[in-house]
Formats: sequence, structure tokens, C-alpha cells
Amino acid sequence: MPQENKPSSVPPKKDKQEARRDFLKQSSAVMALALAPPLVLKAAQHDEAIAAVFEKMPVNLEINGKKMQLSVEPRVTLLDLLREQLALTGTKKGCDHGQCGACTVHVNGQRINSCLTLAVMQEGKKITTIEGLSSGDQLHPVQEAFIRHDGFQCGYCTPGQIMSAVACLHEGHAGSPEQIREFMSGNICRCGAYDNIVNAIMDVKNGGQIA
Repeated sequence: MPQENKPSSVPPKKDKQEARRDFLKQSSAVMALALAPPLVLKAAQHDEAIAAVFEKMPVNLEINGKKMQLSVEPRVTLLDLLREQLALTGTKKGCDHGQCGACTVHVNGQRINSCLTLAVMQEGKKITTIEGLSSGDQLHPVQEAFIRHDGFQCGYCTPGQIMSAVACLHEGHAGSPEQIREFMSGNICRCGAYDNIVNAIMDVKNGGQIA
């Protein structure tokens, strides 16, 4: 008996044009997948920027003697407001966790770590930063003492050290080198200028220059 012709299991060969079309389709799919994350990210950033506009809240502050009406996001810290929105970059961002003291400022005369408080929580309060200590070209006595006693090396922690030192003197916690070390312990100097810092504070205390 003659054998029946069975269909072959081998797929027919594609011509060159068809193979080229398949290649272009696959390439386009790969490119779409590769480009998707940046496009999604850009869209998310756009949505966040729009949301931020509507989420901002008004806050009234007096900063270095100037009254300001500002608009800030509820999540913005006082530190970021000072540095990013007002360009008062003398206040440094160190650990950003309230452990190094580099961001110390005065709020209503009290020293705080500005990285640990929200800007909107300071409504109506008086903020003093390192830029507000001097009077024109006249430095604050503590600033002069830090220069005189070489109370800094790299200088990164110095603004926070000086703000804490002024508060330490106002609080009456500069009676002895030991007391100064105790009440300045929240300010870290990685260069190790602690002895000079203590000497500068004692100099101001003994000279009756507390401002």
C-alpha cells in the first residue's frame, strides 16, 4: 500500500523579510521594558511635585530678627527649611538624627537640634542661627573667643558648638570646665578640639562677656 504523506513537524523556514520583522518586534519590546522604569519614576516625581504644592502650610517665624511668612510642607524639618529654603547654610546637617549637635539653633532662646523638629511646629517663634549671632561686622563674644582659643579645626561642627556654647552660658552651666563639658556633651567634634572649646567658653565666662 502506498504510504500517506504526514505533515512534517519541522516549521517552515522564514524568509528574510519576515525574520527581520520578528527581530524588530522583539527589539521594540525589549526597549519598552528598559525605558519603562525611568518613565514611571518621572511620572511619580511629577505627581509628588503637584501634591507638594497643595500640601504646603503657612508658618510665621521670626528668624534672626526678621519676621517671615513662609509656606512649607508639613514634613519639612526646621533644619531643611533653614538650609534649603532660606539659604542659611551656617547651620550644618551632620547625623540628621539629633546625635551630633551640628544643627543646633536657638528657639525662643533655648537650644535645640533643628533636625529633630518640624518647621510648622515653630509657628510664631523666634529662631536664631549662627548667622544671627553677630551684629554686622561685630562678632559675638563667643565667636571671638573660639577664634582666639583656636576652638575649631575643620570647622564643620563649629556653628553648632558656638550656638550651644552661647546657650550654655545663658543657662548658667559654665561654672567650671567639668560643668561645661557635661552641658556641651551633645555637640561632637570629630577633630577633638574639646579642650580649646572649653577654654573659649571659660574665657567668655570669666570676662563677663555673656551677651
